[in-house]
Amino acid sequence: MAEAARRLTALAQQVLGTPLPVRLRAWDRSESSGPPGTPGSPGTPVLVIRRRRALRRMLWKPGELGLARAWVAGDIDIEGDLYQALDLLAGHLWEREEDTARRSGPAALVHALRDPVLRAAGRELLRLAGPWPPPAPPREEARTGGGPLHTVRRDKRAISHHYDVGNTFYERVLGPSMVYSCAYWPGPDATLEDAQHAKLGLVCRKLALAPGQRLLDVGCGWGSMVLHAAREYGVHAVGITLSGEQAVYARKRVAEAGLADRVEIRVQDYREVRDGPYDALCSIGMAEHVGSERYAEYAHELHCLLRPGGRLLNHQIARRPLADEADYRVDEFIDRYVFPDGELAPLGRTVTQLEAAGFEVRDVEALREHYALTLRQWVANLETHWEEAVRLTSPGRARVWRLYMAACALSFERNRLGVNQVLAVRTPETGAAGMPLRTRDWR
Repeated sequence: MAEAARRLTALAQQVLGTPLPVRLRAWDRSESSGPPGTPGSPGTPVLVIRRRRALRRMLWKPGELGLARAWVAGDIDIEGDLYQALDLLAGHLWEREEDTARRSGPAALVHALRDPVLRAAGRELLRLAGPWPPPAPPREEARTGGGPLHTVRRDKRAISHHYDVGNTFYERVLGPSMVYSCAYWPGPDATLEDAQHAKLGLVCRKLALAPGQRLLDVGCGWGSMVLHAAREYGVHAVGITLSGEQAVYARKRVAEAGLADRVEIRVQDYREVRDGPYDALCSIGMAEHVGSERYAEYAHELHCLLRPGGRLLNHQIARRPLADEADYRVDEFIDRYVFPDGELAPLGRTVTQLEAAGFEVRDVEALREHYALTLRQWVANLETHWEEAVRLTSPGRARVWRLYMAACALSFERNRLGVNQVLAVRTPETGAAGMPLRTRDWR
């Protein structure tokens, strides 16, 4: 009799201490109806466990990593509204990982079987999971080579994992703007292109760019910012990236725009730039890759690259502060499949470290809701071009991008994540920062 879904639903309630908030369909085609009181039970999203090996993955690596591996491999899936499913499951699965994140493999199973409440459930799950061991992790999992974090070499490997997956793939996801950071929406009905154009203009106005100035874009991506600044504001711009594929694409765009005399694209680490000073610096969606151990160095290097009176626009995702910052753990799914070695910091720490490097912070603007809108549009673009995206990369890679962008959209909407533009100045000893009395005139 096909009854795996019923048994799994009962076991999930036993382990979680609460009914599973979604319907469940198992590999034997059995399906649970969902717990009483779930929103519109027949229309509730369905968690599909396509293969028994998904259970082996989740038992071997309890918490987020096991779920991530099962998702990337296609062993589990969601039918219905992905956002609704993630919202319903967040408090039942992903937010419980603090209890299990430090246990994995056989040790985790032993721990579970020692718990009198979980012992019977654990044995039943082991029977349902099938023969051990679990399959190897999906090939999309990052391999940065070990060694110390955030060396130039390791950072380059980490950046390559995320960005060197094909420029055409990113064209389908990001749209014609090729901007991979939070847009600035004039309204919810604006187009993504309009919102990204507005963001680039906002950055340029905050930096007070003027013809003839030198701009350094740290983490320039596919070149959209330096192109916009050179074309619209007449600056001489240098964009640096660690992604070879991005650099090739950006240089082609520069040549096609006829701006090769004013825009230079380099494959270069921020620690290797030696041709300062610049009149203005921007770092848009790059500082998340720097790491807490290197952030003071990052801030110091940028300060040294600016002329006195020059401005820095640092656009960076922030997490909520913790009561004890020692409890911070990098998200395992993001670390293994999305942004290897990436770290998020609270806004307050970022401001403190910029000030410690000698910057005067003059303005902070929160764009949290703007990023949620941006991510939802990227997810829609990916879903529209799904078959092509799979062909351009792999089924697992496309699944990674869909899950991480949808989950991040919810995190911004629920105030679990924020994103901020911090405008800072290398103020001269005279104190003349060159800032307007009304700093929000750039609106």
